[in-house]
Amino acid sequence: MSAHVLILGGTTEARALAAALSSRPGVRVTTSLAGRVAKPGALDGEVRVGGFGGARGLARWLREESVDALVDATHPFAESITANAARAAAETGVPAVVLRRPGWRPGPGDHWHPVPSLDAAADLLPALGRRVFLTTGRLGLASFAHLTRLHFVVRSVDPPEPPLPPDTHVLLSRGPFTVPGETALLRELGIDVLVTKDSGGGATAAKLTAARDLGLPVVVVGRPPLPDGVTAVPDVEGVLEHLGLG
Repeated sequence: MSAHVLILGGTTEARALAAALSSRPGVRVTTSLAGRVAKPGALDGEVRVGGFGGARGLARWLREESVDALVDATHPFAESITANAARAAAETGVPAVVLRRPGWRPGPGDHWHPVPSLDAAADLLPALGRRVFLTTGRLGLASFAHLTRLHFVVRSVDPPEPPLPPDTHVLLSRGPFTVPGETALLRELGIDVLVTKDSGGGATAAKLTAARDLGLPVVVVGRPPLPDGVTAVPDVEGVLEHLGLG
């Protein structure tokens, strides 16, 4: 079999998929990264960095590079990229699948407050605490910039984009994290409320266990819906099966 698979990457699952596909004879793998992380980890196969110029640009690239299958393995909150991928696949007729790890689910002892957006999370925060551990990434923090009476600790891989809340401490760190480490950090910083996106996966889930053990409320921002008609699978094995490579 000879095939060219384009992976829209940036996640742990995308890296694992690139490794799995690269081991298949006759499969050419290209992983595209948006370039939002300054130092991405090593990847198997070919790598390109930067945007395509929207759905039309991606469609043009799919044709020019003779792509046989498109896998959207971006972050569950990369809404615009996922929408562009769906439109480009529909325009070109290239088979496409979305790789989305399952979201987190609350368990006994969790004090979760589900919200649909960062703005909704900001609206809820003053009633829940005064010292906020904000782990929603480096983008979108303008939603919290008006909360002048709260202290924020913002953790992200790269420096967050302004505007930020006026009382903000930035922690630059990359997972995976451990429950003992997260518990110690929350205690040391005097955190009384955690805010996170429902990213799923194990690399950053330890903070949820730590928050539960400490009895802290957690504001969980829900994922945006997938475009209509998109096929989604939860793991690398599902992608390989969908592509007939399992």
